[in-house]
Formats: sequence, C-alpha cells, structure tokens
Amino acid sequence: MTVSTNKKIVIRRFDRDAVQGYVNPQTYLQSAGVELLNPSGSLLIVPYEEIKSVHFVRDFGSVEVPPDRRLFNTRPKLNGLWLRMRLRDGELMDGLLPNNLLLVEPYGFTVAPPNPSSNSQRIFVPRAALADVQVLGVVGSPLHPAKPAPPKAKEQIGLFD
Repeated sequence: MTVSTNKKIVIRRFDRDAVQGYVNPQTYLQSAGVELLNPSGSLLIVPYEEIKSVHFVRDFGSVEVPPDRRLFNTRPKLNGLWLRMRLRDGELMDGLLPNNLLLVEPYGFTVAPPNPSSNSQRIFVPRAALADVQVLGVVGSPLHPAKPAPPKAKEQIGLFD
C-alpha cells in the first residue's frame, strides 16, 4: 500500500538559506539528492553535499534549535540507539535511531530529535554532512527485559474481581 500524503520539510543547508517544501516520504531520497516540491510548485533536487539536515516539521517556520536543545539532557525514554552526531561544521546533534537495521537508509540516518515538543518531528541527516557518529547507548535493549509489576498485597481486597 502506498502513502499518498506529502510531508512538510525544511532543509537546513551549510552555506545558504533554508529551503521549505513538501516531499513524498517514500521517494524523497534520490541518488542525486533530496527531491522536494517547493511552495511555488517547482520540483527541486538538493544535493546531499549541501544539506546539513532535513527536518520534518509540523508547520513551516524556523527550525533553528538553541544549542542546549540539540542534545539529550538525560537518558532518552524511547527505545532505540542514542546517537551523537558531529556535523562537518562542528555542530553537535543527538537523536534516537530505531533499533532496526532494516530502517537505515543508504543516504543517511532518520532520527527522533531530543525535544519531541519542538516543531521538528523527525530529522534526516545525510552521510555527506557527518564528520563523526557515536552510539552513546542502546535504550530498551531486548537483553534486559522490563521488570515485572510487583505482586498485589494479600491484605488488599479486590472490589472488582
């Protein structure tokens, strides 16, 4: 089954202004770059070498995040690989990569940002933009199953049993 909806994105570039547009989430990653439809109706392909990050946003606007909100303050709660990415210009960015190697794209990484209540819902970082990637932790590892709930106390009466 194919997805027929387009998603709003903002592409942050290294040397120029940001680009806004719409992408098909299934086909936006092309061999030459990211394919998007800008608000004026033109089809653009932005090369991966120019792209710093692609932000899937709730609404168009600024995706500039203060440096203190680009990193997790504490261990993330969602399951996945906790990554710290250093971009070519030295900027640091954290993200959560799903713990499923089948979801890794050949052109880069799609991560969940540290601030889930921000305008950015997901962030795609091309491999060409990265200088270094470190795995800081595995959250929700299947090797450590969740602790079972404590048993009910015997003296507690069951009203609805």
